[in-house]
Amino acid sequence: MPNEPVVHVIDDDEAVRQSLAFLLRSATIEVQIHESAVAFLDALPHLKPGCVITDVRMPGISGVELLKRLKDLENGIPVIVITGHGDVTLAVEAMKIGASDFLEKPFDDDVLLAAVRSALDQREKNDRREAEKAEIHDRLATLSNRERQVLECLVAGFPNKTIAYDLGISPRTVEIYRANVMTKMMATSLSNLVRMALIAGVLDGTPTSAAS
Repeated sequence: MPNEPVVHVIDDDEAVRQSLAFLLRSATIEVQIHESAVAFLDALPHLKPGCVITDVRMPGISGVELLKRLKDLENGIPVIVITGHGDVTLAVEAMKIGASDFLEKPFDDDVLLAAVRSALDQREKNDRREAEKAEIHDRLATLSNRERQVLECLVAGFPNKTIAYDLGISPRTVEIYRANVMTKMMATSLSNLVRMALIAGVLDGTPTSAAS
């Protein structure tokens, strides 16, 4: 199916690749195998989204180095790292870089399948969040400068009278701008507006005032 997520298995050992592919396909999970991290990265622009299972130790580009490159590319694909005995230090490093999980060999089939399903769920959540964030930014772009100022003050928790004083306008005018903001942002409540502002990063800065 065209929209089904794919698990990309990366390992330089063909037997491991085929074994993982068989396990995943038996669980009706679509799989694509790659003999190296280089081959995966070369094909990345054309690959279907999903998650990655990679060995931490591979010739050329290791699993840890692959994570670093995906991070540099700002690719949010979840990565599960498979480690051998004694590779816990590498696994911890991989987790710090952004691996969603790590499994030690020999791993239980059910544990691996649970990790894959969790990673695929994470990818879907990330995709939904990114789509929502883009939609919120589109709505923000429709606001006038003054409406944006009122929005920033609202989500900072300022009451209408304070906003009016800070911006040098009347409380009634603030109410009009506030109504415009709620309509343009398609916000059903102030808490809904605050949530959107958090997702879009509006609360990262300080409210704009008329004096600034």
